Amino acid sequence: MINKNIRNSINLWLSKMKYYQNLNFLQRGNIAKKILKLQYKIIGHGYHRIVYDLENGSVLKVATSINGINSNITEHHIYTQSPPHLLKYLSPVKAFGYGWLVMEKNTEKIQDDNGTYKNKLTVLRESFIREGIIPKDLKRGNLALSYEGEIIVIDYGNFQIIN
Repeated sequence: MINKNIRNSINLWLSKMKYYQNLNFLQRGNIAKKILKLQYKIIGHGYHRIVYDLENGSVLKVATSINGINSNITEHHIYTQSPPHLLKYLSPVKAFGYGWLVMEKNTEKIQDDNGTYKNKLTVLRESFIREGIIPKDLKRGNLALSYEGEIIVIDYGNFQIIN
């Protein structure tokens, strides 16, 4: 899914990441971008990860902190361990490695039409909880619409599994 050059760039960044942990997320992200030197458009940047558009229907999430590594692990684990009826609400994980994750790209934003969004989100939240998953950070910025028009979670790195 990602080639050896990209993996080498990510590994180089990860080997240096510990030196930048005390910087704020913007500074750390800027340094990560310079070290990574990936030739893809950045379509998202949060506190702990940078998201690149791989221009093939997928995105690459690269950790910029230990929390980012943990978020990638969480997304991979939740996607591979969730019951089938929940998978349609999760953006599919296509590939995974230490410090990085490739996920299907979903970009259609949710439009709230007379509270329908809130109602569907409540039902979705309850579905996750029934399966032992706490959907932390379930907010509009972490959601998109699937091709079928359903709410799909594109960032579930802060979700928590209860066991």
